[in-house]
Amino acid sequence: MTCKTAFAVTLVLAFSVLFAGCGKKAAGEATDTGPHPAAVETEIDPSNFKVDHPEQFPIEDAGVYVAAPELNVTGVVSPDISRQVPVISLASGRIIEIDTRLGDDVIKGQLLFKVRSSDIAQAFSDYRKAVVNEQLTKVQLDRAQVLYDHGAIPKSAVEVAQNAEDNAKVDLDTTIEHLRVLGSDPDHPTGIVPVYAPTSGVITDQQITNAAGVQALATPNPLTISDMSNVWIICDVYENDLAQVHLGEYADIHLNAFPDRVLRGRIGNIGEIMDPNIRTAKVRLEVGNPHLMRLGMFVTATFHGDKKVKHATVPASAVLHLHDRDFVYSPASGGSFKRIEVVGGAMLPGNMQEIISGIGPGEKVVTNALVLQNTVEQ
Repeated sequence: MTCKTAFAVTLVLAFSVLFAGCGKKAAGEATDTGPHPAAVETEIDPSNFKVDHPEQFPIEDAGVYVAAPELNVTGVVSPDISRQVPVISLASGRIIEIDTRLGDDVIKGQLLFKVRSSDIAQAFSDYRKAVVNEQLTKVQLDRAQVLYDHGAIPKSAVEVAQNAEDNAKVDLDTTIEHLRVLGSDPDHPTGIVPVYAPTSGVITDQQITNAAGVQALATPNPLTISDMSNVWIICDVYENDLAQVHLGEYADIHLNAFPDRVLRGRIGNIGEIMDPNIRTAKVRLEVGNPHLMRLGMFVTATFHGDKKVKHATVPASAVLHLHDRDFVYSPASGGSFKRIEVVGGAMLPGNMQEIISGIGPGEKVVTNALVLQNTVEQ
């Protein structure tokens, strides 16, 4: 073998070894860095699932509850406008004394406040002028009568004097009455005018303070007295529920402050104007107040339907409250359970709850939904 031949054979063998090593390394790298297969776990469907030992969850048939449908709405205690009496001042001036305050109980004729008024000075001036004028016309009438008796003047002159005397008496009586209306005695005039309660009740509005000014017969009224023996409950009823509300019917009134007391209110008015924002109408209940309700109190009014309906009842523990919604669990075939959304109703005696919709009487439910839910989550 020549030198050239030997060199060529050696070169071929070297390249063969090199390419073989590179191929193995590339294959090895592909095997070590490739993505691993993902492991997929099956998620439990909360609406239909299986659990181990389903017999550990007691099952019960839904009962039957027959009653008229109820509509619960919120309301606010308001005064009966027909029983509100404004307290007005007949004299303009400045408040110098306030004898009652907002929220006080007052009786008819009780002193409420006093006003120092310049109107009294003008009225008393008119009164004194009327007194002097009447005295003068009386003297003139007497003189005319004497002259007529002696034939010095005709009868018409006496008649003119008599007319002047009559007019003077009218002016005097008018000025006296004006002083009395302002609260002043003509024999002892004073610039201070007392204002008394025109009726009995509770002061529910006050628009005056000490040293404040007040205008005669002007608004706002200094005080307002309300008769709280009867009040109004103003409720907001949604448009879709108005069919359950009828004039003249009665509703139960539940007070948050007195949960054990239930009052009865008569529907006196259903507003003709809907609130465009929340789509509600104002419903007015007229209620006798047994000295429990105060203005501004929140109450719950329950309206009762005409016809009785049949609903299901389940133990209260069978209802699962989740995300502001109610659910019950019902057994399915093969030892599985399904979750059903329901609309819960009123709580009933015996720790039972009414179900408005979702299931019917006789359907089977799990008596303790929370335990089953915890088992599923685990």
